[in-house]
Amino acid sequence: VQLQASGGGLVQAGGSLGLSCAARTFSRYNMGWFRQAPGKEREFVAVIRWSGGSTYYADSVKGRFTISRDDAKNTVYLQMNSLKPEDTAVYYCAADPVWRGSYAYTGNYYYWGQGTQVTVSS
Repeated sequence: VQLQASGGGLVQAGGSLGLSCAARTFSRYNMGWFRQAPGKEREFVAVIRWSGGSTYYADSVKGRFTISRDDAKNTVYLQMNSLKPEDTAVYYCAADPVWRGSYAYTGNYYYWGQGTQVTVSS
C-alpha cells in the first residue's frame, strides 16, 4: 500500500486546513493520522476503522479535527479546524489491515506516507 499525503501548508491560528491521503487501495485498511513536531516523538492524531467507520481522536485534537474516508476514491481526509500553533508538525498518514486496541501506537501501522508539513502561525 503506497500512501501519498497532501494538503499541508501555512495557516494562521484559528484557521482551517484539510489533509488528504491517497492510496492505490485501502478498502480494508484502518487509516490513521500521526504528527511529529521538531524534537518530539511522533504522536497519534486520529484513526478511522475500515469496518464500521468508527473514529478515535487524540484528546488534543478532539472537537477540532475530523477524520473521514472515501473508499471509492481510496482517500482518507483530516479536516483541521481552530488550528493552534502547537498543531505545527509534519503530518503522516498510516495504514494497517489489522485493528488493534492500542491504535495510538505507531508500531501498529505497517504502511506510512511521506508526511506533509503543517505550520500554524500565531
